[in-house]
Amino acid sequence: MHPTDLPVQPGIVRPGAIGHSRAVVGRNFAFIPPEGVLKSRLPAWSSTTVRFLAAPTLGAQFAQFMLEIEPSGGTAEPICVDLQHFFYVVTGAVDIRVATETTSLTEGGFAYVPPGTSFTMHCHPGAPARVLALKKRYEAVAGIATPPPIIAQQQSMPVTNHTGLQGRGFKHLLPMGDLRFDFEMNLMFFQPGVCFPAVETHIMEHGLLMLEGQDLYYLGDSWHEIWVDDFIWMGSFCPQQFYPTGASQSVYLLYKNVNRDVVL
Repeated sequence: MHPTDLPVQPGIVRPGAIGHSRAVVGRNFAFIPPEGVLKSRLPAWSSTTVRFLAAPTLGAQFAQFMLEIEPSGGTAEPICVDLQHFFYVVTGAVDIRVATETTSLTEGGFAYVPPGTSFTMHCHPGAPARVLALKKRYEAVAGIATPPPIIAQQQSMPVTNHTGLQGRGFKHLLPMGDLRFDFEMNLMFFQPGVCFPAVETHIMEHGLLMLEGQDLYYLGDSWHEIWVDDFIWMGSFCPQQFYPTGASQSVYLLYKNVNRDVVL
C-alpha cells in the first residue's frame, strides 16, 4: 500500500509523519517523494505553482521542476532567455507557442525549446495541467548548429529497443545520437521483473520522474521503493540499478546529459 492510500480525516496529520520521510539526499543523489516538495510561484507565470525537484543548489547541473497550471493560467508574457527548455505534459492539456508556431499538447505531449527562442504556454480552460519542465544552459560546440524546436506527442512515436534485452523499451523524445543536442529525454519501459543487467556507474547525471508502476531503485549503496510521481536526481558516478516490482509495466521519464566532452 502506498502511504497516501491510508485513510485520514481532513486537517489531521497522516500517521507516521513525525520524523519519518521516504526522502533521502546523499552526496551525489537525491530520492524525492512528492509529499515533501513545497510549492512556490514564479513572476513569469500566472495562476501557476512550481515545485522544484532538482537545481544547482542540490548539485545538479540543470533545473527540473513541476508546473501546476490552473485552467487558463500559464506564462504571463513570452519567455525568451539564453537557456534551453524541455516540457512534458503529465496531466491535462496546454497550448504552447514556440517562436511563431502554436500547438495543443495533451497528456504525453512534449516540447523542446532551443536557447534564445521565445515561448508561451497556457492551460486549457476546462481543467488544470501538470507539466514537468527542465531548463539547462546549452553547451555550444564550434561547427555544430543549435538544435531546432521539437513539439510532438509521445503516443505517436514507436517503442524501440537498442539493447537487445527482452522486456525493455525506449522512446527517445529527442533524437538519439544527434550531436546538436547536449542532453536526451527518454521514456523507459520495463515489463515486470525486468531489471538493469548490472549496477551502472557512469559520468552522466539523471533526472527521473516515475510515471507508471511500482519499483525498487538502487542508489549509492541502498535500495529505495519508488512510486508514481517520485523523483530521483542521480549525479555523476552514482551507482544505480532499477528493478520493477509491480504487476504491470513500469515507465519513467529520464533526463541524461550526453554528446559533450568533460570540462577540465
